[in-house]
Amino acid sequence: MEAFLLQATIYLAAAVIAVPLASRLGLGSVLGYLAAGLVIGPLTGLVGAEARDLQHFAEFGVVMMLFLVGLEMEPRALWDMRHRLIGLGGLQIALTTAAVGACALALGLAWPAALAVGMTFSLSSTAIVLQTLNERRLLQTAGGRSAFSVLLAQDIAVIPMLAIIPLLLDRALVPVPSAHGPAAGLSFIESLPGWAAALLTLGAIAGVILGGTYLIRPLFRFTLSAGLRELNTALALLIVVGIASLMALVGLSPALGTFLAGVVLANSEFRHELEADIEPFKALLLGLFFITVGAGFDLELLRDDFAAILALALALIVIKAAILMGLGTLFGLRGRERWLFTLGLAQAGEFGFVLLSFSTQQHVISPALSERLLLVVTMSMLFTPLLFMAHERLARRHADSRSEAAPERIDGRGRVLIAGVGRFGQIVNRLLLANGFRTTVLDKNMETIELLRAFGARAFLGDPTRPELLHKAGLERADVLVVAVDDPEACLKLVRHARRIRPELHIIARARDRLAVFRLYQAGADKIVRELFDSSLRAGRYALEALGLSDYEAARQVLAFFQHDREATRKLAELWDPDIPLHQNSAYIERARQLNAELEARLTAALEEEKPEGKKPEAASAAGAQGGGAADGSTS
Repeated sequence: MEAFLLQATIYLAAAVIAVPLASRLGLGSVLGYLAAGLVIGPLTGLVGAEARDLQHFAEFGVVMMLFLVGLEMEPRALWDMRHRLIGLGGLQIALTTAAVGACALALGLAWPAALAVGMTFSLSSTAIVLQTLNERRLLQTAGGRSAFSVLLAQDIAVIPMLAIIPLLLDRALVPVPSAHGPAAGLSFIESLPGWAAALLTLGAIAGVILGGTYLIRPLFRFTLSAGLRELNTALALLIVVGIASLMALVGLSPALGTFLAGVVLANSEFRHELEADIEPFKALLLGLFFITVGAGFDLELLRDDFAAILALALALIVIKAAILMGLGTLFGLRGRERWLFTLGLAQAGEFGFVLLSFSTQQHVISPALSERLLLVVTMSMLFTPLLFMAHERLARRHADSRSEAAPERIDGRGRVLIAGVGRFGQIVNRLLLANGFRTTVLDKNMETIELLRAFGARAFLGDPTRPELLHKAGLERADVLVVAVDDPEACLKLVRHARRIRPELHIIARARDRLAVFRLYQAGADKIVRELFDSSLRAGRYALEALGLSDYEAARQVLAFFQHDREATRKLAELWDPDIPLHQNSAYIERARQLNAELEARLTAALEEEKPEGKKPEAASAAGAQGGGAADGSTS
């Protein structure tokens, strides 16, 4: 136990120190993890041979990554991107695989190994490129969007690559079976006749599709009935681990099965809940995987073959850049956008570590060759910051009208995220949908979500107060956030988080009472609506009509009350101090009395203008009876 705790401390400390430093230097988290592995492995010897065994466990992070990739693959979004995914992305993968594979053949590799190397080097670094594009606000440019399409195509292409690699088996690399018994690790399907194996494989795939369609909902309903959040996490892990085990049992790639399950669940109401629950495990396991890759680097090999490895890395960048430049021109990119597309994707990617490790396990390439290729992948990734710096210099030289970023297409429909959809939020959602605006709804009530989805609403199951769920649901892309949860503390926490992450976001918040209005005002909400205020105004209008006012007079008095109350709310919010009880805040009480007097005088004067002499309305004298009239709380 002591040894395990010591090793865990070393790995975690290395990640916590190295990754933030790498991010500050603009190198990205993947290079930070690799650097951490280098430090604790070959440089200091703090970890040893157990890193290889740990790597096999950490590879499960790749399975989780592909499950999350599948969850992002909404059929409609894929269809809209089909031309760039299939055309631009597909051509890049095919041409790079062919070019690199041909070079590998020329260097003496057998064609199966050359094909595996070509597929491996056709991929770029999703983690580094997307992070850099986001940091530099380049993702919404023409070059950034084209790069994203290619990265998405590459992520999808990993699935067939993992299926193809076992077919490239080089029997010369297969170790001789032990004389003590049959080889270990064979899947159950290998003991069956061919027809039975085929039927079992098809049955497993069909089981994943049918299970994702019909079994997940009752399972979630069952776990939700316990009211324990950790059971949702356990169920999410059970789905991924169970499908991976099933795929391994029938001899298929676990990553293929989990990706398929992710696609099946992409449109389900549990999508964001699953993403939020799986994401931390995926991130930690992938980070651990990259650390073990770094810890396994052979620095002596790098020192002995440094010139050859550097030459191979530069050759790879040149080959990929030439292909990307041609494709960028073919698909209409010009100037700085073409350079961004070309230089941003010219490196190898983190999936290269996965495919090289998998190719070695499947006896497609030798361990010695794998060690050299791992260093080539890492070397090319280290050049990525330099490539983006080169793009900046080229962009300044190409600063003409043709190279300006293409404007985003505006369809007149802003993105609205509604957190909580009870009796308050559902009215907001219906109004927005009826006016043609697209909304995304988050709520933790299963029956509510099912009802909304039955009517075609874009609704997802999950606690809207969880920051990670908000981000998965699109907080970064939303134009408006409607906070409609009925828990005042949760509402306040949510508004503060959203304002901190998105200072420009328009936030509309629900408030239970006047004190909640003041708290939300200080938290940064743009518009604050006290949940019973409008219905109370309507009831008051009915009472005025029953007391003898005409419909017009009652409506006018209610409008005057509403306008005065909005102004009063803002003034009182500036005097409210959460550390002073309201009855002891003399400045607040005095100002509230003044505002009440102003309101009564305003309403009485308005009625006297319409009433004959001698008829004084009793209703107006009680107009401000609630002590300050701070009801609606709108800060606009």
